[in-house]
Order: sequence, then structure tokens, then C-alpha cells
Amino acid sequence: MEEKVILVSQTDEVIGEMEKLEAHRLGVLHRAFSVFILNQQNEVMLQQRAAHKYHSPLLWTNTCCSHQRVHETNTEAGMRRLQEEMGITTPLTDLFSFIYKAPFDNGLTEHELDHVLIGHYNDDPIINEEEVADWKWMPIEDIRQDISQNPALYTVWFRIIFDEFYHYLESHKL
Repeated sequence: MEEKVILVSQTDEVIGEMEKLEAHRLGVLHRAFSVFILNQQNEVMLQQRAAHKYHSPLLWTNTCCSHQRVHETNTEAGMRRLQEEMGITTPLTDLFSFIYKAPFDNGLTEHELDHVLIGHYNDDPIINEEEVADWKWMPIEDIRQDISQNPALYTVWFRIIFDEFYHYLESHKL
């Protein structure tokens, strides 16, 4: 069964549902979330997407991201997907949301109202190899520098979301 996404207005009001792949083909605005897990050293846990993913295979990205299901809060969705992909259970906080649009080479487009979530964890994950090829901890400043020098190593959406996340942390002195 194909997973559906929640279609939303610019103000995050639900306006319908659509099959995930179709929403990405049409570039329709839908709700999503992006999880950033940090450790005690203020490093971000990054994941490398599995090789068989239909877009952005083997690129590095944030700890996990996906789409909310109907009647699921942002943090419930983030915690569900964090467990499914990384084998991690930890509380999450909804920091902020923003809209972005990012086309891919394969004709698909991410057009998301993205809720950025943060959590803290210090152990190694137990990755789901169907979703994740590898993982690593990386200091925030190193991520910023590496994205600038090697953007092709990172997913398109992570480059956008990380910039928003970085500026949020800076402006809130986190």
C-alpha cells in the first residue's frame, strides 16, 4: 500500500491527502518533518541514505525525515520514524516550521511545509539497513563547512533545512 502525504495550505491547514509519489511528481505542498538528534558534544547524528532509495541514494542527510500520517502530531511522527530508521527512542521538541521547494534530477519535487524537530541522544543507533547505509556524528560547524565545500555529498533538502536549523540555533543561542 502506497503511503499518503497530508496536503496543506501555506498556513499548515489540512486540505487533503495524496499518494506520496504523486505529490512529489506534481510538486504539491504537503506536511513533512525533519529530525535533528544532537549528543552531549553538540554534534548532529547524520545518516547516509540507503543505496536503493528512489532519489538521493547514498547522500548524507539529517538524522531522519519523513511525512506525518493523518491524526499524528509532528513529534509522534518524528519519534515513530526515528525508531523505524535509526532504532532510537528519545523525546523530540518541535522547533519551527518553514516551506521549501526543491526539484530533483529525476523529475520529482519536494515541496514541503517542514516541521523541524530536535532531540538528544548519546548512544549509537541501530540502523535499519533498508533505509540507512551509514551514520556518523558531526559537529555543527563542520557540517556547515562541508556543505559549503562538498554540497553534492548531501541531499538537496538537507542543505536547505540545515541552513534554517543553523540560523535558528544561532538566533536562539542554543
